[in-house]
Amino acid sequence: MSSLRLPVRGLVRLFTPQQTQPCRNLAARVFSSDSSNGIVDPPDMTPPIPPYQEKTGEATDLKRARLLYQSRKRGMLENGLLLSTFAGKYLDSFTEDQLTAYDKLINQPTNDWEIYYWVTGAKETPQEFQSDVMDLLQKFSKNEEKSSRISQPDLY
Repeated sequence: MSSLRLPVRGLVRLFTPQQTQPCRNLAARVFSSDSSNGIVDPPDMTPPIPPYQEKTGEATDLKRARLLYQSRKRGMLENGLLLSTFAGKYLDSFTEDQLTAYDKLINQPTNDWEIYYWVTGAKETPQEFQSDVMDLLQKFSKNEEKSSRISQPDLY
């Protein structure tokens, strides 16, 4: 049984540089920011995210348990570690108002990166999320105690 070998020199060139030039010109027009090229950007097709509905009439113990769960199950590892260790340390001592502020902070923004940037100080925190809980979370994120936060705390 013989193997099929294609000689490298024998390969046929499918297109010449002159033949590919129209494609390059089209790509330059499609991806340019110039609006006079006649190309229209399609509308945003991402599915709409419904606004967060605050839970009313929820028992405080149930709210703490829900917030602990939501602090641990984030869309990104950085926030999962940061928020779970924060919740493990402070959530049990929060007042009802602080629990509500924390609930709003971790559930109302539609992007976890926004929360991360606000907490770490990379971006300014919007006024609606500025509270004593945010101040405490920002201080906690600086890790002045130099504690290890490489894994989420145990639940029990």
